[in-house]
Amino acid sequence: MLALAQGRLPETLFDPIMKTGQTVPKTIDEYISCAPKEVREILEKMRATIRKSAPGAEEAVKYGLPTFVLKGNLVHFGAFKHHIGFYATPSGHTEFKSELSAYQGAKGSVQFPLDKPIPFALVTKIVKFRVKENLERWAAKGKK
Repeated sequence: MLALAQGRLPETLFDPIMKTGQTVPKTIDEYISCAPKEVREILEKMRATIRKSAPGAEEAVKYGLPTFVLKGNLVHFGAFKHHIGFYATPSGHTEFKSELSAYQGAKGSVQFPLDKPIPFALVTKIVKFRVKENLERWAAKGKK
């Protein structure tokens, strides 16, 4: 994380998709523009899918990754050498555990291989779940 604090991407992020030492993008447009053309197309479709599933969410770059925010972080995504990483918090992944079981991942993350179709319909379902979760959490805080 030191590299991120210094405004550089860590060597493991995007290697070799992005050049090591490149500054952290400040916008999702900048992030996507750094990727090869075939990966840019996937990233743009991921962005459009999330945007459509989360109307009103704002775009940001957090932890060096494209992020959508609505009453808190909704989801992050990013390009890596062999996969697209998708991060919908542990709750988002737990809720869709069976659908995500075909993919590698960990608590709160999943890897969609670049050599296979990205499950955009599943991404839509997860994002909609996260929107509902964040809005409910926000509403509950307001009632206290």
